[in-house]
Amino acid sequence: MGHREMSLIVDKATRRYGTVETVSAVSLRVGAGERVALLGHNGAGKTTLMKMILGLNPVDAGRIEVFGHAPGTRAGRAACAYLPENVAFHSSLTGREQLRLYARLKGEAARAADGLLERVGLADAANRRIGTYSKGMRQRLGLAQAMLGRPKLTVLDEPTSGLDPISRRDFYALVDELAERGAAVLLSSHALTELEARTDRIAILRDGHLVADAALDALRAQAGLPIRLTVRARADAVEEVAGRLGGTRLNGRSVELACAPAEKMDRIGDAAALGALVDDIDVVPPSLEDLYRHFSRRDVP
Repeated sequence: MGHREMSLIVDKATRRYGTVETVSAVSLRVGAGERVALLGHNGAGKTTLMKMILGLNPVDAGRIEVFGHAPGTRAGRAACAYLPENVAFHSSLTGREQLRLYARLKGEAARAADGLLERVGLADAANRRIGTYSKGMRQRLGLAQAMLGRPKLTVLDEPTSGLDPISRRDFYALVDELAERGAAVLLSSHALTELEARTDRIAILRDGHLVADAALDALRAQAGLPIRLTVRARADAVEEVAGRLGGTRLNGRSVELACAPAEKMDRIGDAAALGALVDDIDVVPPSLEDLYRHFSRRDVP
């Protein structure tokens, strides 16, 4: 993370319900302008940790600082914005009325609300009652609310749940804009594929413990999972290519090989040595879904 200013510091934070630790000695840092995905199965402690960061759940041991302030304090709350999975607004208000209300509460001018409605693509629906909005429109209104006052930390809990692919793409473009403006972004999502190119770091919780925290390439190196090579053979040479490389024939003209990361270049060389029998070679590293499955296993330390 270099010399980023730390917007969020979680240091051995623990949350207990009776004798059960739902969050156990978790340490995590998120720098200004950094996008960190917080992953974990249902019940892993993601939402509990997020609520601790927001000051909605107490910290039973350890500490959390939001831009140098304790969660739940006036300064800590002022530094944060939060968007839950199911955002709730007053259905009888228009989008403009609701956002202007939040702007006043934040000490912002009304024109700030109008500009954000334009930015999130709701300008044409600004004077419609929120009760007529689709879920995607409500989520965009929620992100506009989160962008009010230029928060230093934005916490997003399953923000794209129920959104269509175009709405998801537009939503992440707005998240990218938040990060470019210097806000730290912590988000949770089960939609792993869409996170691969949209986060700087991945943090994985398992049973309340942080079991991984690194950039995607670093997680691949830690996991040591096989790399897949997909070799596209000449139409009349598929069986020969599969036999000589020892791979598995896929649909059509493709042959798939799996190899350890250290063997990748040798296996590419083996395929290239077949010359005209091979039309193309595609290298497929372990996906975020592969890594998540690996680190979520209880037999992985």
